[in-house]
Amino acid sequence: MSVTGRVWNAATAAVVVVALALQIPITAAAQDGAFDTPAARVANLFTFFTILTNLLVAGTSAAIALRPERRSTVLAVLRLDALVGIAVTAAVYHTLLAGLRDLSGAEEVANQLFHSVSPALALVGWVLFGPRGTTDRRVVLLSLAYPVAWLAFTLVRGAVIGWYPYPFVDVVELGYAQVAFNCVGIAVLFGVLAAAVLGVDRLLGRRAVGGARIGA
Repeated sequence: MSVTGRVWNAATAAVVVVALALQIPITAAAQDGAFDTPAARVANLFTFFTILTNLLVAGTSAAIALRPERRSTVLAVLRLDALVGIAVTAAVYHTLLAGLRDLSGAEEVANQLFHSVSPALALVGWVLFGPRGTTDRRVVLLSLAYPVAWLAFTLVRGAVIGWYPYPFVDVVELGYAQVAFNCVGIAVLFGVLAAAVLGVDRLLGRRAVGGARIGA
């Protein structure tokens, strides 16, 4: 990977760190939520798919920036989860969730970093710089564990405490039938996007090899 690619990935990780640095104190100080203490509010922040996926983006981007030559199944799965998860995050936010809350100041900055800037940097960076050839069918299948585990955890936790992080998984408001339908839709979307990443990765990899041969 080029120096530019490494810098791009480092900047992507830094964007997430900045967003968290802005969001954590805002969440801790909030008084209008379902959780009574700053610690509980901050802990709950890390149950949101958006935050978890941004952490995956930051972690995998930092790993690539530091050691772009590293290859492992675990890193490949986490990277695919980061890419697909952040694409789903951006798509769901901008089509379903944007405008539901009136944000301003640092909170709006953090919100845009999480939902717009981080997705753009992660996805454009992957297209431009790779790394290529890390995704295969096994990695795609393993990557599905992440959204399924998050949905299961969210629904079980929600049933216990009566609180859900997003309207589309709120069983109290929608009922189990509609939420189940929504969850299946999200899982299918995740699988389709993961398969698309595999296809694009192979296409870009072939083009890179072809370009190298022509250059030689």
